[in-house]
Amino acid sequence: MELNATFSRPVGFVIMGLQSLPDSKYYFIFLAFVYIGTLLGNIFLIMVIWQSEALHTPKYMVVFSLSIVDVSHITALIPKCVSQFLFDSRFVTYDLCLTQMFFVHFFYITESYSLVIMAFERLVSICFPLQSSTIITNTRMFGIIVFSWVLAFAILVAALVLITHLSFCKPVPTVMSYFCDHGPIFQIACSDNSPNWKITVFFLFAVIYVPLGFILMSYVFIILAVSRITSLDGRWKTFKTCSVHLILVAIFFTPFLVTYTITWIYTKIDGNTRILNTSLSAVLPPLLNPIIYTLKTEEVLEQIRKFLRKHSIKPLW
Repeated sequence: MELNATFSRPVGFVIMGLQSLPDSKYYFIFLAFVYIGTLLGNIFLIMVIWQSEALHTPKYMVVFSLSIVDVSHITALIPKCVSQFLFDSRFVTYDLCLTQMFFVHFFYITESYSLVIMAFERLVSICFPLQSSTIITNTRMFGIIVFSWVLAFAILVAALVLITHLSFCKPVPTVMSYFCDHGPIFQIACSDNSPNWKITVFFLFAVIYVPLGFILMSYVFIILAVSRITSLDGRWKTFKTCSVHLILVAIFFTPFLVTYTITWIYTKIDGNTRILNTSLSAVLPPLLNPIIYTLKTEEVLEQIRKFLRKHSIKPLW
């Protein structure tokens, strides 16, 4: 009884990271530079949107929210990884591990839902152009964003409660991942983890498959609406407003879809391959999101020029 009580709450976990990979420390140095670039890009975009009244619209409320999520997500993930693998401090206490697990997955879910909200905004704007300003107001968009955060919070609380009910065979279990990842942790439990498998399946559908399905379906209706535009120039301009969002969707969802498809087909995927794939898919979207929005969106570029002129910085373009 005493043994079970001890191992039901381990002292902590050892995060293994990349195994038998030469010079793996250089990969985490690369992630540190990605982190710095992500902070600079997203904070700059947040400042531009905050100070530009022309961007105080439902569309850019979602972009603003996404930038906050991106900064929060990568902050919950990268600094701890760099500390663990560059300074060889791979032990993480139980409470700190669950805290990191919560915030990393919470902001991943909110990023997925932000892309869904963007698709909804595009759908209404293109399919109902005359009514869009009354259908989606700033107040309603704020409510939708808050609801998505509450939903993400509820999903993560349920997952973490189930983790706390698990027992482990060792006082300091070893986690085959690069952070306190939900899946690798519940899979090494000694007690029944079938409820954790069930919520993982629910997580996949609620965070990946259903959101992606909604986005794809919304673009079916958008394509039908665009096909009714008689002007070729009008079609191109409408499609261009969607291209940024489609790029973000592809960058965010494709790596995870590839990983889980390979896992289902071959049952098991190499640990290093999984870590490299999931870590890059976690850190690259937050880095690329502000770059893509800056380069591909003319109204953002115009506001950046005004922002730079206001602060006596000569634009380069």
